[in-house]
Amino acid sequence: MNITKEITRLEKSGVKLSVTVEKQEVNSEYDALLKEYTKSAQIPGFRKGKVPREVLIRKFGDAVKGEAVGKIMEKAIVQIFDDESFPRENKPLPYSTPRVEEEPKTDLENDLQFSVIYDVLPTVKISKFEGFTIEIPDVSVEEEDIQKELEIIRERNAIVLDKGDDELTEKNDVATVNYCELNSENEVLQNSERNDFTFSLGSSYNLYEFDDDIVGMKKGETKEFSKTYPDDHREFPGETKKFRLTLTGLKKKNLPDLDDDLAQDVDEKFKTLSDLKNNVKERLEKELERINRDIKSSKLIEKIMEDTPVEIPDSMLRMELDSRWRNLARRFNTDSEGLYKMMGNSPERTESIIEGWKPDAEKSLHSRLIVETIMEDLKIEASEEEAEEEIMKNSPENESDLEDFKKYYESEQIRNYIKETIRERKTFDLLFEKNTFKRGEKQKFADLAGKVNNG
Repeated sequence: MNITKEITRLEKSGVKLSVTVEKQEVNSEYDALLKEYTKSAQIPGFRKGKVPREVLIRKFGDAVKGEAVGKIMEKAIVQIFDDESFPRENKPLPYSTPRVEEEPKTDLENDLQFSVIYDVLPTVKISKFEGFTIEIPDVSVEEEDIQKELEIIRERNAIVLDKGDDELTEKNDVATVNYCELNSENEVLQNSERNDFTFSLGSSYNLYEFDDDIVGMKKGETKEFSKTYPDDHREFPGETKKFRLTLTGLKKKNLPDLDDDLAQDVDEKFKTLSDLKNNVKERLEKELERINRDIKSSKLIEKIMEDTPVEIPDSMLRMELDSRWRNLARRFNTDSEGLYKMMGNSPERTESIIEGWKPDAEKSLHSRLIVETIMEDLKIEASEEEAEEEIMKNSPENESDLEDFKKYYESEQIRNYIKETIRERKTFDLLFEKNTFKRGEKQKFADLAGKVNNG
């Protein structure tokens, strides 16, 4: 097909692709369609397949012209995007469907001209990614951190016993509750009900963080209460929610002594409490190493971002926000539609939540684009051998789990993900060598870990 094309850059990484197709192509498509319809058209007064061309044109000519133009437009776009010589930077993002700027004329006497608009991968030009001096917190694993972790281990190995019907809930008790969210009319919000939810009081292992509101209740008691969340709350900034909650079960924990017996109960490889403590210290130090790496990576990319503006396409931002909405829905054990219902079917409330996510989503996309650009510029690759070595690091010791493990990692999608992870790690290893990191303010490990893990 004879096509001429022109690309015009638009704001926010959009482009306009203007296309011209020679009129002979449109006329050929039009004639082919007329022949097809001549064979199948049924018009009163004519036998099937015997309708004269001029009668068909008189009755359906404009519609056939429109269909011919539509088919030619589709073929032209496919031909352009499938052409290997068409620059990658001018091809649409997978989630940005090209839209026609305005419907073209169905004129068979002239060449067909039309334009489509879509988003492309943003252009990222990095002027500098080395020579920075970056400050990171001065943190080490102390004895108090080890003791806190040992207390968590005691909690996990506690004997849990039912409490009496007249006993009140206290911190560290294990509570089982049924709860729902109420609207302003005291009606239950759709999809907000949850039964037999069990958690330890004080752990905050519930999305709504109503630990303190349960303290002092008895089994079988129902309570209605409201909670107002702080403006910087991750899920419900500045919102007030009302709940109805029934305490259906209550248990207390008998914690084991911190001794050699506990160490042996945790894992037979530990013979003494000292063995367990050494293991805990080693694990926390590895966790600190991971946290420090994340902080170095994040602060370095932030430095690069300052001098590397990027226009985030609307479609890319929309995809990121949709992903975050689905992730939040999974945390509520529902789907996107169910989460919307939980929000009271309120477009304003939903929009407020999504708007609150936008700055962080844009920053995350900006960061990701910079990392991907550096990987491409430095030609960082990951071989099959490196991917295989990475996979084997996670190989299960249990033979019975090995077959499922191998099947999982046979997936091309999973292996590609592993390769991308390796590429990113190698990229940051190289960047760390090219930049300087110095110790800054002294911080406690627990504070740093809590801040990082809570986003």
